[in-house]
Amino acid sequence: MSLLQVENTGISFGGLVAVDNVSFSVSPGEVFSIIGPNGAGKTTLFNIVTGVYRTDRGSVSLAGEKVAGLAPHLLVKRGMVRTFQNLQIFFRMTALENVMVGFHLAERSSLLSDLLGLPSVSRQNRATREAALALLERVGLAAYAAMPAGTLPYGALKRLEIARALASEPKVLLLDEPAAGCNAVESEAIDNLITGIASGGVAVVLIEHDMKLVMRISDRILVLAEGKRLAEGTPEVIRHDPVVVSAYLGEHGAREAARAQG
Repeated sequence: MSLLQVENTGISFGGLVAVDNVSFSVSPGEVFSIIGPNGAGKTTLFNIVTGVYRTDRGSVSLAGEKVAGLAPHLLVKRGMVRTFQNLQIFFRMTALENVMVGFHLAERSSLLSDLLGLPSVSRQNRATREAALALLERVGLAAYAAMPAGTLPYGALKRLEIARALASEPKVLLLDEPAAGCNAVESEAIDNLITGIASGGVAVVLIEHDMKLVMRISDRILVLAEGKRLAEGTPEVIRHDPVVVSAYLGEHGAREAARAQG
């Protein structure tokens, strides 16, 4: 059963059609990657799905509910969470505090309770701290918990952002270039993290240019070009598709994809 269903969605900016009649679906526990050249409409499609942009046409459904047009914070409450291409980190806060921020929608204490300093607030804060520490452990960043986020290595910041997204307990997690700018060791850590998240039943939707990572962890791949669906299929199908090789992968990219799967 599909958890996320996108049907014939599209958006135009003035006379430019940025996303044109794109459809896809993702099931629980599946890693679904969206690839394509720069300007293909990948992040724009993410913005439509996650409520940053209002689609001009088509529909978006989450667990059977039509959610197109809902604000991002309402989608988070329904189980759809994303990260961004550019890091959205509070650099002066510690790594632990950054993850604790991700729990704010689940916390039940009120502003009045905070002002009065009620015992329930202290209990909630302790519970949130313990849960955030567990997430840092999960993403391999427990040693950085007390450090300002601005002092962490770049690859660690990428995993920190994923940890904060996981704090909302998503059903669908959308990751926009989580391995961008990472070295081989950092990319492998993110590869393992994404695979582990999906194995827990979360549907992962991934935008990524690292073809080795995409081919290793994806169950299915959607290829976009100029805002349109170019191809969709398993990694094996995509890396052998002559249209995809010509329009995006090229011979070198196809060889890299083959090595990743081999």
